[in-house]
Amino acid sequence: MRTSALPPLDLHAHIDTSVPADDLAGLSAVVFAATRSLTEAAQAVQRHDERIIWGVGIHPGLARSHTGFAPDTFTQLIDRTPLVSEIGLDGKSRVPMDRQQATLRQVLDVLARTPRIASIHSYAACEQVLNELERAPAPGMVLHWWLGDPAQTARAVSLGCYFSLNASAVRKTALLETIPLDRILTETDHPFGDRSSDHPLPGNVALVEQTLARHHRTTPENIRQIVWHNLAALVRDTRCAAQLSRRVRSHLASLPPR
Repeated sequence: MRTSALPPLDLHAHIDTSVPADDLAGLSAVVFAATRSLTEAAQAVQRHDERIIWGVGIHPGLARSHTGFAPDTFTQLIDRTPLVSEIGLDGKSRVPMDRQQATLRQVLDVLARTPRIASIHSYAACEQVLNELERAPAPGMVLHWWLGDPAQTARAVSLGCYFSLNASAVRKTALLETIPLDRILTETDHPFGDRSSDHPLPGNVALVEQTLARHHRTTPENIRQIVWHNLAALVRDTRCAAQLSRRVRSHLASLPPR
């Protein structure tokens, strides 16, 4: 497969689970869609969209997500998907941090036994999130819209984390200097993280690809290929290929060697 044939990859976006399949079929990208509660996730994992990978999420900033969390239900739902999204900690939420940590620890304990690609929220809680990941190490951890300082970023890299960057994140040149290219993925965080885009839409990571290409003195096409290789590494590490759609498996199988 030619690099130009690879679709854009959006590792973190929010899409209403009631959007008709025909509307999503028009997206030219592969989109990893986050959910905020197990109730929403239960609806999402029943869908069969070739280009959309639906996640099982417990958003740390929403009290109802914690109230509705049950480890057994979470474990059952992730049998249906390769993606856990979004989980984590939020330092600005009204949900008490000890409540957030209790939920995240239960989630990470499950992921230590049943690895998945996990998109992790860490707003105003970078250090606390890294502490939890160090306590319960598991493959597949992706720090979404990461805002950590250089020391925290270096620690995250040493813990094996990946980083999904949106249009807002890639404006921070100092951040790009600290993240290895083989740990980077692209995201929109639609409709929150792509407000600066001319065409905010799930999967529209063109601005992210272009900014990364300029910073690393390469082409957007090469950035896209690197991002797909990084996804392939995550899939291998978590052994979750069977939960991917046939279309996504085909893209991964057709990647040229690094």
